[in-house]
Amino acid sequence: MTYQETLTWMFGQLPMYQRQGKSAFKKDLTNILAFAEVLQQPQNNFKNIHVGGTNGKGSTSHMLASVLQEAGYKVGLYTSPHLKDFTERIKINGKEIRKEFVVDFIATHREFLEQQHLSFFEMTVGMAFDYFSQENVDIAIIEVGLGGRLDSTNIINPELSIITNIGMDHTQFLGNTISQIATEKAGIIKKEIPVVIGETSAESKDVFIQKANEVKAPIVLAEDEEKVNLESDLRGDYQENNKQTVAVAVRQLRDQGWNLSTENLQDGLANVVKNTGLRGRWELLQDQPKVIADTAHNKEGLEIVLRQLKKLQPKKLHMVLGFVNDKDLDQLLPMFPTDAIYYFCQPNVIRRMDVKVLASKAALFGLEGKMYTSVTEALNDAKADAGSEEVIYVGGSTFTVAEII
Repeated sequence: MTYQETLTWMFGQLPMYQRQGKSAFKKDLTNILAFAEVLQQPQNNFKNIHVGGTNGKGSTSHMLASVLQEAGYKVGLYTSPHLKDFTERIKINGKEIRKEFVVDFIATHREFLEQQHLSFFEMTVGMAFDYFSQENVDIAIIEVGLGGRLDSTNIINPELSIITNIGMDHTQFLGNTISQIATEKAGIIKKEIPVVIGETSAESKDVFIQKANEVKAPIVLAEDEEKVNLESDLRGDYQENNKQTVAVAVRQLRDQGWNLSTENLQDGLANVVKNTGLRGRWELLQDQPKVIADTAHNKEGLEIVLRQLKKLQPKKLHMVLGFVNDKDLDQLLPMFPTDAIYYFCQPNVIRRMDVKVLASKAALFGLEGKMYTSVTEALNDAKADAGSEEVIYVGGSTFTVAEII
């Protein structure tokens, strides 16, 4: 198969959470364990760091990879989902996996993948581990896909575990309370492996401490450590907590013998985009009018983004909004300003929320605007309407942002 045919097969034939939602969620690690055996346990051939949490795990993973790259290490980075192309998910020192590797890997293992009915995510995790093993990385940053305890990435034995924070997201899989979700996320805390927790709440803190004590894992709460004041090229206000988490993680790695200087930390945080290619985090796409895209898509993430938009004090705010169909709009829409102009749209994925559903629901909360079946059309209209001193925001879903960057 060609690269494009390979992707079509991966996306189309097998369940994929990003496309189908709940039906693609696996309830155990049987498949990935079987696949790892076929691949001869590649995850054991390189050191790694496991990063979970509700918000910020992608940014934190990229920041940490950037710091390690600045220190001269060969760094693997596995994250999801991608914005433009599948190869973004698997990188070494910021360079995406070769398309030939993707094609050959699937061709080699296709019979097993079909027989075992592996999910899209399971086969991708296996591919990442195999790639990092073959390329002899010094260390890999592995981002959890969903949850933690039952996530396909949770077969690694890391140098360090990191949990950024807990919020009410993916409740249909992980539970309806913060403590239930924290319990799932805490599943990545391993026996005697240090864990750094980025942010806690009254409900989540005890869950993490109890789990760490159970497995004798040294636990560090980043929020209780000395605060850092470091610049980053990631400009979102929500990155403050992620920077603190990364700084504490770097201290921990230093204690474990990794050669990481203060300068490496500073330069790593300052050059995340250049070093790792991260996109879509409070990304300024143009000036006059300002166009800002951000992938925040749950209550906790959107609250911070909306506060930051308000701080800009634009003459007028234009909001290009599109969601996927599992979002609780009753929880999200009341946060949005009623004096903004809205351009409701739908991202081009199976799980998209129909724009008519979004617009009618938004009207109940006093949010008025036009409807578009394309994100690009919505943004083009917003650009045509907006004056040079006004601000256009594009968000609501990773997939909405992906279509216009």
